[in-house]
Amino acid sequence: MFRLISHFEHFEGKVDIQLPFLNSEVYKYDFLKKKGDQNCFTIEKDQLGHRCKLSYFVGVDWIVENETALYVAPKLDKESGQTDYLKMLFSALKHPDIAQHTEELFEVKFDSPFIEISQQQDLLTPLLVVQFLRIVKEITRKGLRKSYYKVSNNLQAKVKGKVMVGQTVKHNILKNRPLHTFCMYDEFGVNGLENRLLKRALIFINRYLPSLSISHTDKYSLDMLNYIMPAFVSVSDEVNLSEIKQSHISAFYKEYTQAISLAKLILKRFGYNINNTDRSEKIRTPPFWIDMSKLFELYVLGLLKDRFPKVSTINYQFGNRGNKLDFLLNSDDYKMVVDAKYKIRYTSKVDHLDIRQVSGYARLRKVYDFLGVSKDKVIDCLIIYPDQKNGSSDLFTDLRRNEINEYYGVFKVGIKLPMQSDMVRNF
Repeated sequence: MFRLISHFEHFEGKVDIQLPFLNSEVYKYDFLKKKGDQNCFTIEKDQLGHRCKLSYFVGVDWIVENETALYVAPKLDKESGQTDYLKMLFSALKHPDIAQHTEELFEVKFDSPFIEISQQQDLLTPLLVVQFLRIVKEITRKGLRKSYYKVSNNLQAKVKGKVMVGQTVKHNILKNRPLHTFCMYDEFGVNGLENRLLKRALIFINRYLPSLSISHTDKYSLDMLNYIMPAFVSVSDEVNLSEIKQSHISAFYKEYTQAISLAKLILKRFGYNINNTDRSEKIRTPPFWIDMSKLFELYVLGLLKDRFPKVSTINYQFGNRGNKLDFLLNSDDYKMVVDAKYKIRYTSKVDHLDIRQVSGYARLRKVYDFLGVSKDKVIDCLIIYPDQKNGSSDLFTDLRRNEINEYYGVFKVGIKLPMQSDMVRNF
């Protein structure tokens, strides 16, 4: 029987229980991101035992495979309640274009042994389900993609496409049905492999939703499912494992590409067995990590889009690989470089390295050119951070109201993150 250690994100301190399986000096895992590896956890041995340092990643993973595992839950600080990461995702995905930026939101380690956790500790499956349903809802709104696909039928008194000799002999000739012929031919419609794969994932989700113990997640997911399913009435859910693994779609269909990728993850998460979706106190999950700083960034992007709905007003991930800033705000009232920092320290102090970084972005020539600001003016900078006590639940406020004293033209705005007791509105 393995041992499971549980902590909240940002924890740093002594591991209270004895860990006889930890013989090495250091245990750590880094989340691979395009901008550089980020540490999920580090456990180091000292004279008093083991010390654990966690960052802004939540999830579950092996410390020692099959012997000791670590579970990290989302919670910003000691005083606040548990952060509702799903409500943050709900809020962001109200804007369909944000879904394309979720590539680095999570990492799933299917090649590692699965870990047994309680149903309530399963952070991964609800995230996959919500993200998948939001994308498929957008696909449904636009209309299912039609394509050519192979069908085989036992036709009477006619031949179409390729004659399937073996099946014709077996099922027709030997049974004295000379007027019937098994044929394989192409049809054009919505019953192609991609839609069948989406339908299969939807069937799994429909079976899984009653097992969710999170009431608002169940409600909104069910509402989306009820919106989606009528569009798939004429789509079969018959798809075999080899087709799932080999399926691919043109990058031109961005939403389909994302939906197919998530559908594969969902089916793989349940081991391609629909019985694994049934309600159970304990579940087995692959090790996974969710990047809360990325989720906060997408949450802020959604709030900015709520405040500034014009498409050209907000530029996300502006710049090249070496100088890529979070947001560039270009409205009639604000021309700002905006950075989202998932750090609570801004409630009482500032991080001067962060300010130097965002100020450096604001001095780029391409930023001046994009905003149409003359070079003799200083571009304002804004840092958005989580603040559970005094923060606002939205960005419909004066973004220049709180200037950082030590700097000219650098402002900060605190955002209150949703807690599990809150209700999602206007979704």
